Amino acid sequence: MDVIEVIVAKRDSGELSTGQIDWVIDAYTRGVVADEQMSSLAMAILLNGMNRREIADWTQAMIRSGERMDWSALDRPTADKHSTGGVGDKITLPLAPLVAACGAYVPQLSGRGLGHTGGTLDKLESIPGWRASLSNDEMLAVLREAGAVVCAAGSGLAPADKKLYALRDVTGTVESIPLIASSIMSKKIAEGTGSLVLDVKVGSGAFMKTVERARELAETMVALGTDAGVRTVALLTAMDRPLGRAVGNALEVEESVEVLAGGGPSDVVELTVRLAREMLEAAGIAGGKDPAEALKDGSAMDAWRRMIAAQGGDPDAPLPRAAETTTVAAPASGVLTRLDAYAVGLAAWRLGAGRARKEDPVSFGAGIVLHAKPGDEVRAGEPLMTLHADEPERFGRALAALEGGYEVGAAGQDLLPLVIDRITA
Repeated sequence: MDVIEVIVAKRDSGELSTGQIDWVIDAYTRGVVADEQMSSLAMAILLNGMNRREIADWTQAMIRSGERMDWSALDRPTADKHSTGGVGDKITLPLAPLVAACGAYVPQLSGRGLGHTGGTLDKLESIPGWRASLSNDEMLAVLREAGAVVCAAGSGLAPADKKLYALRDVTGTVESIPLIASSIMSKKIAEGTGSLVLDVKVGSGAFMKTVERARELAETMVALGTDAGVRTVALLTAMDRPLGRAVGNALEVEESVEVLAGGGPSDVVELTVRLAREMLEAAGIAGGKDPAEALKDGSAMDAWRRMIAAQGGDPDAPLPRAAETTTVAAPASGVLTRLDAYAVGLAAWRLGAGRARKEDPVSFGAGIVLHAKPGDEVRAGEPLMTLHADEPERFGRALAALEGGYEVGAAGQDLLPLVIDRITA
């Protein structure tokens, strides 16, 4: 094979053969294809796309670059969920133990935040003692003990994707739907789950800004999962405003525990229960305990405590708190008509809740607590949101990020429905 021929074929809108795809992924993983050459191919894919067969071949080639996990030793079905990321999206935290409490095993490999979107592992690492890195044997032990595990993917899982993702991040090719879909699904299929529910976010705080682009991504991923024998369904959900009232690592853990205790913001509860029902249905578990009941009777909270403790965490330990706070007041009386998810996420990032580079630390206590959501009535001078940071000098840049990100008017504006659509094979 000649990498130049592969690049030129896609540059000229050609269709890559299965053999070409298998070879280029393997050669890039081994270092035979240089970063410069793969970045050129990634740009050609961004510009000219791939068909369903090409994307499926690309995904399978990345899966074959590493190990494939196997949960056949478990005595109940497995179900997983993946979110494309957003602002205040802490759903995995209450969802994994909730689904476990209703009868499925939940082996979930999650990631860290980058930029304005938060990462599940960063949130959980704000719990004293909690460990993100587990061996396959440790994952199995936690699953058997708690019913759910949330941890980092090991280096042996789709190493081609890990290498390619880092390259896409610095070459302007992150937005390619074939490359996004194959990146997500190569890891999820290699993870070995029997069923998968995808939460594809739409709006300013998401990577997919429009319903049309989100639907294209969702349909592509559902097709990849289906073709690989994984029962897959996707929901398109709103990210034009933040999810819940807490944005930031420890703040979101605190809100998640409120949900598990039977309270919490209505949008977080609604989406958690909806996704739980989808996961149970995809796993073939019907007629058992309903997720809404598991939140009320304490069984989901019990599963949470077992899961956190099994990974070394102390579910009763105090969570980190930021050293400094400042309040943003409502500029006028009326209705909060707009609260832009991206502006809030960017502000939380500048407060220290996120990172600009993968190696950067995060401040576990930093973030934003929202005192009003779009559609709520507010009064001039009353708190609209509280900003949390360890260093007071961070407040200025965070406040600048929020400028123009919220509006108070006489009446509410139309928002995306929380669940926009459901995509199946």
